[in-house]
Amino acid sequence: MNLELFIAKRLAYSKDKKTFTSRPIIRIALAGVAIGFSVMIIAVAIVTGFKKEIRNKVIGFGSHIQISNYDDNNSYESRPIEKEQKFLNVLKSNPEIKHIQVFATKPAIVKSSDQIEGVVCKGIASDFDWTYFRDHLKSGKIFSANDSLASDSVVISEMLAKKLKLKAGDDLITFFIQQPPRARRFHIAGIYNTGLEEFDKLYMFCDIGQIQKLNDWDKSQIGGYEIAINNFDNVDYVGEEVYHLVPSELNARTIKEIYPQIFDWLGLQNINAIIIITLMIVVSGMNMISALLIIILERVNMIGMLKALGSPNFSIRKVFIYLAAFLTGKGLLWGNIIGLSCIFIQSHFKPILLDEQSYYISYVPIDFSWTYLAILNLGTLLVCILMMTIPTLIITKIKPLSAIRYS
Repeated sequence: MNLELFIAKRLAYSKDKKTFTSRPIIRIALAGVAIGFSVMIIAVAIVTGFKKEIRNKVIGFGSHIQISNYDDNNSYESRPIEKEQKFLNVLKSNPEIKHIQVFATKPAIVKSSDQIEGVVCKGIASDFDWTYFRDHLKSGKIFSANDSLASDSVVISEMLAKKLKLKAGDDLITFFIQQPPRARRFHIAGIYNTGLEEFDKLYMFCDIGQIQKLNDWDKSQIGGYEIAINNFDNVDYVGEEVYHLVPSELNARTIKEIYPQIFDWLGLQNINAIIIITLMIVVSGMNMISALLIIILERVNMIGMLKALGSPNFSIRKVFIYLAAFLTGKGLLWGNIIGLSCIFIQSHFKPILLDEQSYYISYVPIDFSWTYLAILNLGTLLVCILMMTIPTLIITKIKPLSAIRYS
């Protein structure tokens, strides 16, 4: 029989009237632990949800990995590569790779009756995955690219449509600055809105055949390949594999390398979460230290009797460490209930909204992970228990005779 655990249980469930001082303080400490832990759960869910949403928006425009020609020119006018490449069969057999699609980009100027805007015309083929833009389509429809006959349909952003005062079904005159300059009349098939302003105002999607004609390319020439993988966490590893696989005249870059500022900024969000978690653990630990000190002072008489009966200091300290673990666990239980309830409500009903122009998303995003929850629970419990060993040191200073007389 574990005597220390038995005594700790008796103390935890004790209804002794002498403990009237510690009861409200313990309740306050438990409330502090519960609220602090619920804040930790919510903070982690929001930070990971925000990172995932922004990351998916950026990936929607450029996939996980891009293969293109080595080109020192930072403009969107790229040199062509051959569509048929020996490495494609190797990439398609890689279990980490989900989808491969061709693309080409070309800068252009779009014009309405009274407005002019600069855009990047992104040419796509029949293998293009429209899933992301179909989910963000506001009006019209997605056009079908034809490998044999170039479509004159385009998909533009809602931001661009409002600036040009156009809608789905209207015609759009586009000018391409080249020698000689060329103009094309496109038909607006659909209008999308991802909320990512910097990308929405930039990209217009057209048939890759149009760019091939404008650049006097053959049907066998494209701007590059976009590769989607199954797990973003493996993007660096897969990107390294692809980089070493492609020939020396081609370059393979991950989405992190293409947009380093965005992903560095997203990485900084982890620091915010760590700061919040650290502060909440410290506050919760201090609450429990205060509560445990009061409990020890109220049980000085019992401690003196246990010492008089021969119990060593470490054994008595274990009693109060067990008690602290029980109280912390109770606080964590309520913290889980509060935190998970808030996460469930926000993820299903989205009552808390955001300004999309400022935050790139219209609601507070939530990304819940049972793994993160388990790590938070175990980590917080262990840290709090370790902190609880500090106030139990006072037990070593208590003398049996003086303690028994204490009342």
